[in-house]
Amino acid sequence: MSSTLFRTKKVEQSIQDTEEPEHALKKSLSALDLTVFGVGVIIGTGIFVLTGTVAKNNAGPAVALAFVVAGVVCALAALCYAEFASTVPVAGSAYTFSYASLGELPAWIIGWDLVLEFALGTAVVAVGWSGYIASLLDNAGWQLPAALSGREGADGFGFDILAAALVLVLTGILVLGMKLSARVTSVVVAIKVTVVLVVIIAGAFFIKGDNYDPFIPKAQEVDAGGGIHSPLIQLMFGWAPSNFGVMGIFTAASVVFFAFIGFDVVATAAEETKNPQRDMPRGILGSLLICTTLYVAVAIVVTGMQHYSKLSVDAPLADAFKATGHPWFAGFISFGAAVGLTTVCMILLLGQTRVFFAMSRDGLLPRFFSRVHPKYKTPHRPTILLGVIIAILAGFTSLSELAELVNIGTLFAFVVVAIGVVILRRTRPELPRSFRTPLVPFLPIVSVLASLWLMLNLPAETWLRFGIWMALGILVYFVYGRTHSRLGRDQAAAADQVAKPGPDAR
Repeated sequence: MSSTLFRTKKVEQSIQDTEEPEHALKKSLSALDLTVFGVGVIIGTGIFVLTGTVAKNNAGPAVALAFVVAGVVCALAALCYAEFASTVPVAGSAYTFSYASLGELPAWIIGWDLVLEFALGTAVVAVGWSGYIASLLDNAGWQLPAALSGREGADGFGFDILAAALVLVLTGILVLGMKLSARVTSVVVAIKVTVVLVVIIAGAFFIKGDNYDPFIPKAQEVDAGGGIHSPLIQLMFGWAPSNFGVMGIFTAASVVFFAFIGFDVVATAAEETKNPQRDMPRGILGSLLICTTLYVAVAIVVTGMQHYSKLSVDAPLADAFKATGHPWFAGFISFGAAVGLTTVCMILLLGQTRVFFAMSRDGLLPRFFSRVHPKYKTPHRPTILLGVIIAILAGFTSLSELAELVNIGTLFAFVVVAIGVVILRRTRPELPRSFRTPLVPFLPIVSVLASLWLMLNLPAETWLRFGIWMALGILVYFVYGRTHSRLGRDQAAAADQVAKPGPDAR
């Protein structure tokens, strides 16, 4: 059984599958499109909200260093993703990479993990977008009925119509083609980046040097089981986590990591890129560099405008401008956040549909979902199915308590991809690699350790929920995926052909 669970799919076969007319995606994306996608999905509510939370509770003005730490962890993973995405330019991202290096069961597990990550991420962001829009409508004197704004009405019914509508509209855009999606994303990203630059430039005029004192507040030991801290740290290493101090920076990094989630989604579009060998590394690394620079600048500005102990947790950027006597910027920032979240939602949905499509093409999910639209050349069936499911999920469910699952799912994918790079270098050294991760195996090992460290800083409840989802995924694999695997059937057919006696055999 172990030989079937860890059978690998050759890179050549994965690339050959992308050439089948009924299962081939249209190649229309450039390096600029990929960079815009990356920036579009990375910059979201994280920068507008988390900055105040971690500055006030964990790192003080050193939250800027926390963004650097989180950015370095992502950069280590991004280098591994860049090698894989340029070597195996096939939809599916970490799922496809795992299938080529670790085997079928690990690939299924990471694919199942990504489905959860992108689904929850899309729903959470859609609900957040709905809140911003509802607030802007309220400022204009318009209010939705309670039953249609996510709150329970008089009859006990509550449905977030705005969140559901956003997901359905974005689903339609994705069905109509990647180039249209790229154009919509470009416009929205331009607005979003403009808002962030305005915050940085305008806020710089209100910085007071005294607000940076102390830059790294004195460490304060906390209850290991409280707040965002994980008792796993104390159990495994023998010390309690701390707020502030140097360790507070690392704790903050595990939280602000949420603000970086998304650059790995760029890898899911490898199959739809005109020149993936050249453009995938540029798109992945370029978007991460741009966003890290913007995040650090915002963190420095906002903690300079207002003392970290007085920062708002809910809307730190907007409230910092209010505190300096410029409330107009608060509405401007809210508008930018609302507009920007549309691209986050769309690209997360894009990533999920491509992983689902790749798993379906391999037979681990029903092959019905692997046929592309005859005109638009998009995976319309999984896009519509998942879009409707996530719209319902976003409409009926408050998912704030499950948001950490997105973090742990992403970090788990980082670990798998880094290990996969080392394995594929050893098993297939002859493969042409237009981009090579430097310092292998040292750099991938550091990437694994850094990702595991941030995972350990997440709450124990998150680990429990993650374990339950993974156990369910393994059950689905043994009930359906293993017996319907296209690779398994091809290997069985080849074995039967070898075992079949020739016409002259007696």
